[in-house]
Amino acid sequence: MKTITFIGNGNMALSIAKGLKEKYRIEIVGREIKKLEQFEKNLGVSIGKHLLDGFDVTDKTILICVKPANVEEVSQKIKGRARVLFSVLAGTSLEKLRTHFNPHAVVRTMPNLAASVGKSMTTLTGDEAFRDEAEELLGSIGKTLWLSSEKEIDIATALAGSGPAYLALIAEAFADGAVKQGLKRDDSMKLMRGLFDGFGTLIQEIHPALLKDGVMSPGGTTAAGYSALEDGNVRSACINAVEKAYKKATEL
Repeated sequence: MKTITFIGNGNMALSIAKGLKEKYRIEIVGREIKKLEQFEKNLGVSIGKHLLDGFDVTDKTILICVKPANVEEVSQKIKGRARVLFSVLAGTSLEKLRTHFNPHAVVRTMPNLAASVGKSMTTLTGDEAFRDEAEELLGSIGKTLWLSSEKEIDIATALAGSGPAYLALIAEAFADGAVKQGLKRDDSMKLMRGLFDGFGTLIQEIHPALLKDGVMSPGGTTAAGYSALEDGNVRSACINAVEKAYKKATEL
């Protein structure tokens, strides 16, 4: 069983580790042993735990999950040269990662929170020699898509990486709408979850426009609700959300 070494112990690292723990040995590197112990408890399996200062990455397969702003500081605390560095850091270029960490190879990846349930949509780019390994590793937590440029992965970050937060907002709003009209909160949440579960399957095979047309009959309830969404500029707001997130990714 291969070992994956995580540098960083935040929410994204935990989500990915949950998806990988059945197929890989996990070791975690961080600043505080108590937080590493909590990470292990949350993960539910025994893992290697190491403090960051002086940690030797020589010939290791590293998955770095720290904040983009901490790249320089973290790189100064470790030693050695990693076999390959897989990065989940939004907006952090291949060049910057090579400059600070000097790995033999580097691949940028952008999973999302669904990694914890094996349903991440993960985009990848970087050293082509490690494409197959990257797709196998990140394929353990869901679907993967190899992209040809860093610009594309920054756009993908704005869609698939940040997307769960956008969909969570919409899901909560729909449930709130049903509560406003008189439905019990528990029932509203069950309906919303069922809606998203079924829609997630349908959207794999059917174009969104065809799905919409299949539901919206002339003069019906869906048409009335859809009109309200258009009046609220929901389509435009979603497009702008991706644009804003992409621009932010390029600024990090």
